[in-house]
Amino acid sequence: MWGGRTGALLRVWGLWPAGVLGRRPLSCNAASLAGSNSPQCWNCGGPGGPMRGHEFFCPQCRALQPPDPTRDYFSLMDCNRAFRVDTAKLHTRYQELQRLVHPDFFSQRSQTEKDFSEKHSTLVNDAYKTLLAPLSRGLYLLKLHGLEIPEGTDDEMDRQFLMEIMEINEKLAEAQSEAAMKETESIVRAKQKELTDSVSRAFEQDDLEKAKEILTKMRYFSNIEEKIKLKKIPL
Repeated sequence: MWGGRTGALLRVWGLWPAGVLGRRPLSCNAASLAGSNSPQCWNCGGPGGPMRGHEFFCPQCRALQPPDPTRDYFSLMDCNRAFRVDTAKLHTRYQELQRLVHPDFFSQRSQTEKDFSEKHSTLVNDAYKTLLAPLSRGLYLLKLHGLEIPEGTDDEMDRQFLMEIMEINEKLAEAQSEAAMKETESIVRAKQKELTDSVSRAFEQDDLEKAKEILTKMRYFSNIEEKIKLKKIPL
């Protein structure tokens, strides 16, 4: 069932989809998951259910289990719950998880496992994209602390900052040459770098209100970055 190129790739990786004999067990000790309070596997009734750690499959029948609804993105991607993230390690983890749960590897499995595979893959993609970008990572970290930045926060921003944003927007609107576009893009990139360093320090000091203020500013510059991308697209 898992022959051809896919089977060869899986043998090279040392990772086999659920239910295939010879699949190398993951690093999590499956025995530690057993117990009277352990959720049951939907397929065999053994200790299983939504899995934690690196274990996505039932230790008894190797059926793919549903995603754990209580697990946050940092845990899923094997990252510390902090603003600073090793993006190279994040990318490696992303590839590892996709090799485990990508729907292509479950085309011949049960409909239940296909559905779980789709959910896992979507969750992994969302987690990767969220933690990869500084702005979305910071906003997600705030959310885990019970804080969110509502839309329409202009009244809460200082006038000097709003004037700065207005001037950059005007500069972008008036830019007619590639050089002018690059100049504006360079200004925005430098501002985002400065704000990213500042919000990192704020999180390290557990100053969530300061982090919230800085992330609000980063969102303004992110909007300008989107406008620059759109302006680069030929009409």
